[in-house]
Amino acid sequence: MPGTVGRDQAAIDAGNAAFWNELCGTRLARAVGVTDASPESLARYDAAYMGFYPYLDRYLPDAGASGEVLEIGLGYGTVGQILASGGLTYHGADIAEGPVGMMRHRLGHLGVGPEQAEDRVRVASALELPYEDERFDYAYSIGCLHHTGDIPRAVAEIRRVLKPGGTAVVMLYAKHSARQAWLAAWNLPSRLLRRGPSHDERLRWRYDRSLGGEAAPTTEFTSVAEAKRIFGGFATVQVRRENMDEPVIWRLHVPRTWFLGWPARLAGRDLYVTAVR
Repeated sequence: MPGTVGRDQAAIDAGNAAFWNELCGTRLARAVGVTDASPESLARYDAAYMGFYPYLDRYLPDAGASGEVLEIGLGYGTVGQILASGGLTYHGADIAEGPVGMMRHRLGHLGVGPEQAEDRVRVASALELPYEDERFDYAYSIGCLHHTGDIPRAVAEIRRVLKPGGTAVVMLYAKHSARQAWLAAWNLPSRLLRRGPSHDERLRWRYDRSLGGEAAPTTEFTSVAEAKRIFGGFATVQVRRENMDEPVIWRLHVPRTWFLGWPARLAGRDLYVTAVR
């Protein structure tokens, strides 16, 4: 499990709390000119985010869905905003203060009062969720659990807080993908010569880094078989590959959207797990 060997959980949690205080998605925000949290700026960010990940729509609840939903790992709050804007009662948890503050701010724009927003969105570890058993109808975690240092424990917590028949949607980084193959080939010379950062460090930097160029403290990668095994306690489990990098073929930039269909099904860099308890 890259990024976790020889490190205790307290150190991983502290590293994540510090690193993710800079909201996941800040690089995209700067790329589209978003530097504040006004409703207009957040709407522009959300449009850019959903435009980059157009397949996310198929994983979100239907417009008429009701009940309680928990999101784990909040980032810039796009998915949370969508979940909170429908008929579901939204709750969120993140290990860092920054994303929690952003999601509380977004709930305020939706008419949720400060005290209620503070109760609904909490600073908490995905490994120790502060909720009672069998509370939620839905649980979402897009791009978070592979940074916790203990994916099976995080999944067990999601299962614990879901009602029987409740649905979990979790995105994990794929261990085997076109990106992984390309990075393995690209890093091979430095690995053979034992020069520069380790392959693990290069991987973490390529997947997640701050505006200052710092790589995420911990990142794990999961195969389809491993994902199915981790979610083995659920009644049904479906795993689908999504997401591809923008390819460059003979110096020609090919639209990334061309590769979000069957190429992503075969070699996409993310695994989307939909599991029913």
